[in-house]
Parts: sequence; structure tokens; C-alpha cells
Amino acid sequence: MADQALDPQQLATYFVLTEAVSLLQHQVEQQLRAEGDLSYVQFQLLARLAHGPGRLTMTQLADGVVYSRSGLTYQAGLLEKAGLITREPSPDDERATLVTITDHGRALVERVLPGHVDVVRGLLFDSLDGDDLRQLSEIMTRARDHMRALPPRSAAPRKRR
Repeated sequence: MADQALDPQQLATYFVLTEAVSLLQHQVEQQLRAEGDLSYVQFQLLARLAHGPGRLTMTQLADGVVYSRSGLTYQAGLLEKAGLITREPSPDDERATLVTITDHGRALVERVLPGHVDVVRGLLFDSLDGDDLRQLSEIMTRARDHMRALPPRSAAPRKRR
């Protein structure tokens, strides 16, 4: 079992990473609630739709924001009820649902985005110089790509009850 434990540097790095992500995410969530009455995941969904290639399937959204299919269905229902997105069956795949951001949803993203940028810049990027930013980007891209090499969560078989 000892060979499976994290060494002290790995453990310390893991704790620093999770604490930094938690601190940043907490402040981002506070800003999104205050300025747009949005949860973090709702903002992620809207931002992906607003700044992405257009319509996305529910599966693409779930994979992109790393969220469960059932959780995404619930969040999409809330966003649709608020008039921020629309959902419709895909004409190409009867199993897929296409999601599109509405003009109201796009306007909300544009309204909360400046405050979002201010929080991210102030808490994260202001503490880094150009070399730090380049290194962090390379390291996190490598870690993310390694994690993404595994099958997406939405492709995992559903558990039987």
C-alpha cells in the first residue's frame, strides 16, 4: 500500500492545487450569483454555447463542463425555463438533443463576463508573470489532456439500479 501513497511533494502539490481551485471557484460563484443569479455550472454552459461553434448536444455540453447527464438535464431545464437556452431534438440523431443559447442568454453572459474576468484576473493572473502563465498553461494542459485521454464520463455505461 505504501507504494501507492503520494509522496510528500505530490500530496502538498495536490492540496495546494485543490485549495487554489476552491478559492477561485468560490469567488467566481459569488460574483455570478450576485451579478447574474447563475450557478457556476450554468455560467459554464451558457459561456460554452455563447462562445462555441453554435448548437451543441447535451452530451457535448456534459463532457465539456464535466457534469453528469442527469445534472445537466436538470440545469438545462432551469436555463430553458428562464429563457436562456432552447432544446430540440437533433434532426440527424434521434437520441441527441441540441441546445442553443437564446439572445437573452447571450446578453446575460455578456453582462456577467466583465465581473467574471475581473475576479479571475485579480485572484489568479495578477499573481503571475508571463513565464509563470506560460508554464502553468503548459502544465495544466498536459494534466488535462492526460485526464481527457480516458473515455468521457458521458460515454460510461449507466449503472443499473
